[in-house]
Amino acid sequence: MCRHLAYLGPPRSLAELITGPPYGLYRQSWAPRRQRHGTVNADGFGIGWYPGPRPGPTAPDGPPPAPARYRRSVPIWADINLPDLARAVHSSAVLAAVRSATPGTSQDEAAAAPYAAGRWLFSHNGAVDRWPGLPADTDWPLTPATLLSLEARCDSALLWAMTLGLLRDGTPPGDALAAVVRATAAVRPDARLNLLLTDGRTIAATRCGDTLWWRTGTGPSGDAVLVASEPDSDTPEGWQEVPEGSLLLAGPSGTQVQPLTARTASAATRRREDVRP
Repeated sequence: MCRHLAYLGPPRSLAELITGPPYGLYRQSWAPRRQRHGTVNADGFGIGWYPGPRPGPTAPDGPPPAPARYRRSVPIWADINLPDLARAVHSSAVLAAVRSATPGTSQDEAAAAPYAAGRWLFSHNGAVDRWPGLPADTDWPLTPATLLSLEARCDSALLWAMTLGLLRDGTPPGDALAAVVRATAAVRPDARLNLLLTDGRTIAATRCGDTLWWRTGTGPSGDAVLVASEPDSDTPEGWQEVPEGSLLLAGPSGTQVQPLTARTASAATRRREDVRP
């Protein structure tokens, strides 16, 4: 299992989000309070953030900066560089995770979330048994080239490839995550599939097998939303728990939670039909 978070709002330092809170992601690496499987998350960590606009007169008309990532295969508490990085980097959109590796998966930093492509950042909190056989068992249309180019040999990288294929086909992020969860759970009923996805403007997340919480805040510098595996404070005041079997969507229009309903499976079905001869 793992712990992860995503934040959207006024710029905040990585320290404020990750290392500073008394029960934040940093502490959750060795002392999670609500984690249902496993006891520590010491198999690596990763942070993804979206830099501010580039300086210069052409910045407003150019594409927004792609997210940056910092990933390590060591426990987050063992990285002596992180405190300086965390206090110096500020961002209005962040996705971060601490990892507890699924048995039989690779242990290098490439296996640490967040995974990235273009504007997207992705994380998986959970585990999938017999994951190498998942594409065949779900009839999911992943080409040999896609499978050979997986960033890491692990269940999370495979789930990311499945999700990314739908996103590139134009499937909305919430529907893409829900389709991957439903297809995987249909053939791996014991799989734990808390997925987290952001493009720097919106957040989509699923709760399937472990805990997930969210909270919003309004201050002088604007509104914010934080989605996390568990509350980062002494009490859950202000936090709302996402029910099991739910999809959370957060963005400029607000935050909503809805069941992982059957209609969201249609995206995967359409894609399989599109690639059949």
